[in-house]
Amino acid sequence: MKFNLPRLPHKSGYRVLLSMGLTLGSMLASAQPTSTQTIRWIVPFAAGSYTDNVARIIAPAIAERLGSNVIIENKAGANGVIGANYVAKAPPDGLTFLVGGASVNTVNPGIYKSLPYDPVRDLLPVARFGILPFLLVVHPDVPVKSVPELIAYTKKNQGKLAYATPNSSTLVGMETFKRTAGIDILSVQYKSSPQAMTDLVGNHVQVLIADFATAMPQVRAGKARLLAVTMGQRSALLPDVAAMSESVKDFDLSAWTGLLAPSGTPQPVVNKIADALLKTLETKDMQKRLSMIGFDVNPIGPDKFGQYVQSEIKTWGNLIKDAGIQPE
Repeated sequence: MKFNLPRLPHKSGYRVLLSMGLTLGSMLASAQPTSTQTIRWIVPFAAGSYTDNVARIIAPAIAERLGSNVIIENKAGANGVIGANYVAKAPPDGLTFLVGGASVNTVNPGIYKSLPYDPVRDLLPVARFGILPFLLVVHPDVPVKSVPELIAYTKKNQGKLAYATPNSSTLVGMETFKRTAGIDILSVQYKSSPQAMTDLVGNHVQVLIADFATAMPQVRAGKARLLAVTMGQRSALLPDVAAMSESVKDFDLSAWTGLLAPSGTPQPVVNKIADALLKTLETKDMQKRLSMIGFDVNPIGPDKFGQYVQSEIKTWGNLIKDAGIQPE
């Protein structure tokens, strides 16, 4: 019986194939985090912000699961643009990731005429962690205890109140609220939620949409008054607190948090990190720890996460147009 052996390439062809194989192997090896390498999670907001809080809870568990060092770096400013652009321009070596979210990845494309990064083309979705509800709070000196009372008071005092906006998500939320309710409240921008809350406590601003972790300590201390959760329905964490949709039709504002990598990061690396994240977020301990800061664990992997981001860009784009916000 004869066997037809494949024709062997020319000697020079061996050198080409060998070179290609070594190059590919080198690329993949350099993109695989090891225990001697440090993985950086870039948080595009200040320390103490909800994005920062979520990242710092999850990162140690991921580091243990991967056997690598994972550190948090805060690169705040411009509604998260500075940090997102840093990651978008970083080498796709599996060592730099963005802890992104609604403001950075899905709202900013609608409120800026141009961005130094493309949230779809330049940032590769790894995994979404979950969803975070916001709370509407006011300074205790504002004589209101509900959303309808706030609307009525503001209509009698148009332009006399100011609201703090630490990110583009809350900016769109408040402007949507203003347009729907027919009220006028001055907008004051901040770099982070903790800074905005400090000024609300100091009565430099009177109204704020803030995350659970930032708002609740001040609410419990009597330094801020909680009026409503901003979701379309009441929160299981605060079942006695009204949802804004009960007073403002169809109002539904919440944020998501997830991990993204520079475009070009090898898919095996993305899959490895995503798998570690999904397994970590499945644990009861992690879910309990995140629920304590009001975070609703609801993870999705790379493929569905990518589709989700693109869908959210369209959704927020429509909200921005409806709110009458002009891109800067």
